[in-house]
Amino acid sequence: TGVGFQPDWIWIKERSSTSSHALFDSVRGVNKVLASDLADEEDTSNSTLMTAFGSDGFSLGDNNRTNQNTETYVAWNWKAGTAFSNDASSTGVGTIDSTGSVSADTGFSIISWTGTGSNATVAHGLGVTPEMYIVKRRDADGHSWPVYTSTLGATKQLRLSGTNAEITTANIWNNTEPTSSVFSVGTNTDSNASSGTYIAYCMASVDGYSKFGSYTGNGNADGSFVYTGFRPAFVLIKSTTAVESWYIFDTNRDPSNLTTQYLNPNLSNAESNATDEDRSIDILSNGFKCRGSNSSINNGSYIYMAIAEQSQKYSNAR
Repeated sequence: TGVGFQPDWIWIKERSSTSSHALFDSVRGVNKVLASDLADEEDTSNSTLMTAFGSDGFSLGDNNRTNQNTETYVAWNWKAGTAFSNDASSTGVGTIDSTGSVSADTGFSIISWTGTGSNATVAHGLGVTPEMYIVKRRDADGHSWPVYTSTLGATKQLRLSGTNAEITTANIWNNTEPTSSVFSVGTNTDSNASSGTYIAYCMASVDGYSKFGSYTGNGNADGSFVYTGFRPAFVLIKSTTAVESWYIFDTNRDPSNLTTQYLNPNLSNAESNATDEDRSIDILSNGFKCRGSNSSINNGSYIYMAIAEQSQKYSNAR
C-alpha cells in the first residue's frame, strides 16, 4: 500500500539480486506478466507474481521475482483508469479495433489490439499526439519491444529489450507519424503480425507532470542540464547514437543527490551504483543534470522520459 491510487501499469524490478523485470497492467489482467529485458511472449502461467490490483497499491504472491524473502524491490506505478473501446468500423477512427484504459489528463493510455499484417492505424484515446509509445507482441516469443519517440520519428525505432542505437525500420510504424487520435503500425511482426496480439503504453507530455524529449551530452562531469519544468521522480534515458543500455533513476531509491542507483530495463542485473561508473545524475526542482561523462548518459545524443510523482493539476488527494 501507499501508492496513492489504484495502479493500471505496474513495473517491478528486484534490486538486490538478478531477476527479470515484471510488467503488469489492468488491461491484460493481473496474472499476465511481460519482461522488458526479454523478447518472450506474455507469461500467463504463474499466478504467484501478482495477485491483485488494490485501491492503494497491489498484492503479491510468493514468487522470487516479486517477493523473495529479504530481497529488495522497486515498483513504478501509473494510473490510467478510464475504460476505452474503439470499434474502428463504427467510429471511423483507425483501421484496427482497440481497447484499453486511458487518462487523457495525465497523457497516458494502455492500448490492446490484434494485428492484421497490413499497414494500419490504432486509436490511442489520448486526444493529443503521443510522443512516446512502447509496444510488445504478447502471443509469440522472439519479438523485441519497439519504442517510438517523436524525437526520432516514425522511420526509426529503439528497442527497450536491447542496447541498439536508433534503428531505421520503415515498416515498424509504416513511416507515418501519430496523430491526436491514432498511431500507425506497418507490416513488421513486432508491431502488426496477422492475428498477433499486442499491448502499447502511449504517452504525451503534460505540463508539470511529464516530459518526453532529447538532449545532447557534453562529455563532461559538469554535464548537460535537461529542463522539464518540474522535479522528476522517474527518469529514463537511452543513447540514440551508441550501443548502450537504457537507464532508470528515481527519487524513491535515491532521495538525495547525487542520484546514483540505476536499473537497466534491458537487463536482469541487480541495481548498480552510477558513481562507480561515471554515470550519475542530479534530479533538480526543474529538471535533471548529468554528473558523469560516460557515453551511456552524457557523450552523444539521447532521448529521455521524465515523470513527476503526481501531476499538481491532477493529483489524487491524500
